[in-house]
Amino acid sequence: MSETNIYQNLQQLGSKAEQPDVPEQAVLESVENPQAGVDYMVRFVVPEFTSLCPMTGQPDFAHLVIDYIPAARLVESKSLKLFLGSFRNHGAFHEDCTVSIGRRILDEISPKWLRIGGYWYPRGGMPIDVFFAQGEIPNGVWVPEQGVQPYRGRG
Repeated sequence: MSETNIYQNLQQLGSKAEQPDVPEQAVLESVENPQAGVDYMVRFVVPEFTSLCPMTGQPDFAHLVIDYIPAARLVESKSLKLFLGSFRNHGAFHEDCTVSIGRRILDEISPKWLRIGGYWYPRGGMPIDVFFAQGEIPNGVWVPEQGVQPYRGRG
């Protein structure tokens, strides 16, 4: 590990940080990857993601699984939680929310590979699953299945 403190420029971690009202206001922070010479996968699981239907304003709920293989930077998890929380007041279709989250992470840290699965609970009696991926998985990296079962209702 290097002599410099890779966490010194973080603004949200370790301090009170307000929940952004909308995703565009959220600051997604990152840190230098201290294991940048090693290919490995990082997973964030968000079982209680919420956003709003852009037509009705009613809440939508999803289970998100975000997998990435970092390059030079890592996503700082508190800033990711605040970013994802900002969707609570954001009206967008499931597809837009899922892909927007993936693209924002790509823009911020430029990982070698990224995959996000958005497993949305039923709206109008129909669950919608949205999948987005970019990049190639390097040889030798273990990438487990996301492990989210298809929606089965009460069965």
